[in-house]
Order: sequence, then C-alpha cells, then structure tokens
Amino acid sequence: MLIQGANVYCDGKFIRRDIAVSGEIFTVYSNDDVVKDYSDAYIIPGLTDIHFHGAVGKDLCDGTKESIEAICEYEAQNGVTQVIPATMTLADVELERIFKAIGDYDGTKGAEFIGVHMEGPYISKDKIGAQNPKYLAMPSLENFDKYQKLSNNRIKKVTIAPEVDGAKDFIKERADEVVISIGHTDCDYDTALEAFDLGAKSVTHLFNALNDIKHRSPGVCGAAFDSPEVMVELITDGVHIHPSVIRMIYAMFGDDRVILVSDSMMATGLSDGKYSLGGQDVYVKGKKATLESGTIAGSASNLFDCIRYAYSIGIPFESLVRSAAVNSAKEAGIYDKYGSIRVGKYANFVVVDKDLNIIDVYIRGKKIGGANEKN
Repeated sequence: MLIQGANVYCDGKFIRRDIAVSGEIFTVYSNDDVVKDYSDAYIIPGLTDIHFHGAVGKDLCDGTKESIEAICEYEAQNGVTQVIPATMTLADVELERIFKAIGDYDGTKGAEFIGVHMEGPYISKDKIGAQNPKYLAMPSLENFDKYQKLSNNRIKKVTIAPEVDGAKDFIKERADEVVISIGHTDCDYDTALEAFDLGAKSVTHLFNALNDIKHRSPGVCGAAFDSPEVMVELITDGVHIHPSVIRMIYAMFGDDRVILVSDSMMATGLSDGKYSLGGQDVYVKGKKATLESGTIAGSASNLFDCIRYAYSIGIPFESLVRSAAVNSAKEAGIYDKYGSIRVGKYANFVVVDKDLNIIDVYIRGKKIGGANEKN
C-alpha cells in the first residue's frame, strides 16, 4: 500500500511525504497496487495507553478474555493501537485470578495487548484515591514474582509508594525487570528522590494521589523534575488537572518527559450512570467519575479525547503525539517496533483531519475503522 500526500509525524514535526506499507510493516516502497490519498489529513503513530482500567462496560479486572478483547476493540477504534491496562488493589486471590487470565490472553482483535500496569496494592493508605484500602499490602517480592509468573511475564509497570515498609528493597530488586512508578504516595521530596536513585523511573498520574508541590516542600513533582531520567504520567481529561497546571507541566518537564494516559474506567464510551471500579461503586456524569465520597475514580475519557482536550488548551499537537505515542512506547520498552513511522516498524498508525477527528486506524497495515466510522 502506498499512502500519498499526507502530513506525516516524523521526529517531532509534521512533514508532507509519502509512506509505504508492505504486509505488517512500514517499508521503503509498496509492492502492491493499493494507493491511498490522504493529502488533506495528518498521519501519526498509533497511541500507546500505559495506564487505564477499562471501557464500554468492561474492566481488565473482570479477568476474562471477552472483557480484554472488548476493551482492545474500543481502544483501537479510538486511535490507541497498543494497550497496557492497569489492575487495581484487590485481594490476593482475586489478583491471582486476574493475572492468570492476563497470562492466558491470546486475543487478536483490536489494539495489541502489550502487557499490564500493576497499580496497587503496594500503595499508601493516606493517598488511596479510588483504590480499596481493605486490600492494601506491603511490597512482596514473593507475591510479585507469583503474579508475574501467572501473567506470563506481562507485568510491565508497577506503581508503588516508596515510604511503605519493604518498598525500597522492592524497587532495588525489581527495577531492572519492570518500570517502577512512584504513585499513590504520601512521601516527601527526599524519599521520592531516594526511590529514583534506587531505580524508579516514572510517576503515576502526576499531581493525583500525591502531595501538592509547595515552595518549601516540592514533593514527588520536585524530585521528578530534578531526576532527568524520570517520566511523568499526565491525565488531560479536563477533570483531573487544571489547564494552567497542564501547561505548567509541559513547560517544566518538556514534551520528551510527559506521558499522556487516560486512566479510563469502564464507563468510557458509555452514557452517564452507576458503574464499578476495583469493587467500588462509581458515579459518572459527563467526563467526571467519582466514588460516593466525591473522590475522583479514574476517567470517562479515552486517550485520544485527552489529546483533543490538551490541544484545546494550547498544547501543540506535535507535543501531544510525542507524549501519547512516542514516550509511552519508549517507557513500555516497545519503541523498536512501535511508536514512530519508520521503515521496519509495525504499520500501526492513525489518520486524522485538521480538527483531530479520526478518519482511519491501521494496525499491522490493516485498516480497522476509526471511531467516526463506527458511529
């Protein structure tokens, strides 16, 4: 397939150029007669969401192939071609069941299932967010290794509060195996900085379930800023973070250190109503999802919606593509095959118009249909 005339995202900017796809990958030339004219469109790499829980009434923690596949299909229709959904803080027996289902998953529909983000139970009771405090646990190498084996080594990222007992040893022992992310934590600047020195490389949904930044106690945000190798997740759904703070984070960290995530839950793609997250009731109105207490409980926006919102408040589209496609693929360790439009990489890409409406989505060179087409 030869794609002609589009504005293609390359190395941080859009260039009008032709691209070729042969089979599953981008190539130098096309060996078939299919020609697509996208001269009025923009082509970006397929997005990778490394932190979300579910969509269309399904949750990763349902622990079924049907739920995972439904989530993957929805994500693909909305420009997310690789997924790393997140688990929740649940009982050990439930986590065993969920990680076994993850390890057994062999679905091929929709977005490519890369692995999972283990969000809890190694977190702080003081920054619990929408996690269930009943099932908090101390970091355990033995339990984690059990989960990792059950998942068929699909755990790619672990959120941990560095101040809880055993956290520092866990970070030191497993930082070479998975991405350790600081989150749901009440820790101060010095404790966060120590965690980064031990090998933690990421911050889970910056400013959410963390201490606020203050001029004499900069907390996790300050420690991350002072640690150049650390990436920060950011939810730009218009609910979790004020527009001014979103602009501030991009100015502070630069678009090479921000990773957009949706943190979406099962209500995403559906109407307002009562849903569930981690065994707790969640009430959704518009884009806001809350527990009965009013605590924000994930989001009801997909990752491409987060891009649209951030673009509407002044973040350049090029920076958002880097955050949602390039940086996420790099952190997930899959940038050799995903995250950019380069010869030899999988042809996972999204075609959008000037208003950021999805025209087409391709996975491994095959058109799967965009969100607009579905609707």
